[in-house]
Amino acid sequence: MTAKPPPPRDAPARLLAVLGAFDHAHPALMLTDIAKRAGLTLTTAHRLVGALTAWGALERDAAGTYHIGLRLWETAALAPRGLGLRQVALPFLEDLYEATHENVQFAVRDGTEVVYIEWLSGRSAVGVRTRVGARWPLHATGVGLALLAHGDAALQEAYTSSPLAAFTPYTITDPARLRRVLAEVRRTGCAVSGRQITDDALSVASAVRGPDGSVVAAVSVVVPERGAQVPALIPAVRLAARGISRALGWQPKPEPYAEGPPA
Repeated sequence: MTAKPPPPRDAPARLLAVLGAFDHAHPALMLTDIAKRAGLTLTTAHRLVGALTAWGALERDAAGTYHIGLRLWETAALAPRGLGLRQVALPFLEDLYEATHENVQFAVRDGTEVVYIEWLSGRSAVGVRTRVGARWPLHATGVGLALLAHGDAALQEAYTSSPLAAFTPYTITDPARLRRVLAEVRRTGCAVSGRQITDDALSVASAVRGPDGSVVAAVSVVVPERGAQVPALIPAVRLAARGISRALGWQPKPEPYAEGPPA
């Protein structure tokens, strides 16, 4: 059983605890629910929720239910790894969608999780458990594997030494296998993740680099696992990742010049 976190003590921690009470599973909460999930007394929660509502970080509907407010969305849009990165990537994501008419995803790493900052999908695309702002463990998704494979050695060692959550019988849960998969991602420049989150989908992903060459994001296409044409998808995903990288200012290193034999 997971231990209940201690109640936040100082004012900033209590304020953040109120905002942290909301997530994708709990997008709308009554005041009593906020107090319970934040570990606060009802009086303290009422005071903090009132301040956040007045500022616009929360909004209260006619039924007395609270939701995240637009003011917080406006502030979050200033994050360089959020809206700005998405705006640069969007034309390439749209091209990838037009080429495949399948789910196209764009994500960044936050600690040991992948966070989706854009998602394009058509009505006929395979169903996925993804939305903008959703989080999944790195090992269980194509974009996560692409990001983890290019993380530093300390991150990879810590991650592969920790328990690996399973979502289907096909989720990678063996540390040795995960290390082999990461090595293959680095070798090929692409991650292929099949049936890890849902048992009917396959993801092909590639890393996106920033101006200094470091990996800042990953792009993927998610297709039905049955009949997936992986060899055809890999070049399309790589092309999208390379285009976004160049738009961000990345310049590939020139290939070493090989002199031919003297004439």
